[in-house]
Amino acid sequence: MYNAIGMIELTSIAKGIYATDLMLKTAYVEVVSATPVCPGKYIAIVQGDVAAVESSINVGVATAGEYLVDSFILPNVHPAVFPAITATTMPDGTGALGIMESFSLASMIIAADAALKAADVQALELRLGSGVGGKAYFTFTGDVAAVEAGIEAGKALVAEKGLLVDLEVIASPASKLWTTLF
Repeated sequence: MYNAIGMIELTSIAKGIYATDLMLKTAYVEVVSATPVCPGKYIAIVQGDVAAVESSINVGVATAGEYLVDSFILPNVHPAVFPAITATTMPDGTGALGIMESFSLASMIIAADAALKAADVQALELRLGSGVGGKAYFTFTGDVAAVEAGIEAGKALVAEKGLLVDLEVIASPASKLWTTLF
């Protein structure tokens, strides 16, 4: 089981692919996602042990140069972050719905991790840039108090960078809304 995740976000697709190649040659990491995202950016997300992720991301950042938008290394990531990125989650049940939205893809991953660690919530989806104009959002469910606690934990991290778009808690979502989320 991998315990760390890291990401680079670039304004150049070509440089992003090149940096990803070097990241993979530098350390034993697995690719979570390496893809173009809106609006014409590129992200590379890797997972592995902490030292490998640090080495890989450091090479990616150095290679990105002037094209670097953001990056992070997150040791001890919550295990629900990985399936949320690939939208392969299915909650045990439904409760309140939390939605966090940001202009920063990297900060949304960090906020999702914080929300999952702060409260007993289940991740639904962590959408990163594709089809949302380069923004990111995270949806999750749990009881109302847990969802509110998750929102507060994530809010603090995204707001400090000034890239927060919106936060919403829907205490009792319409049953037909759930079908649009899976």
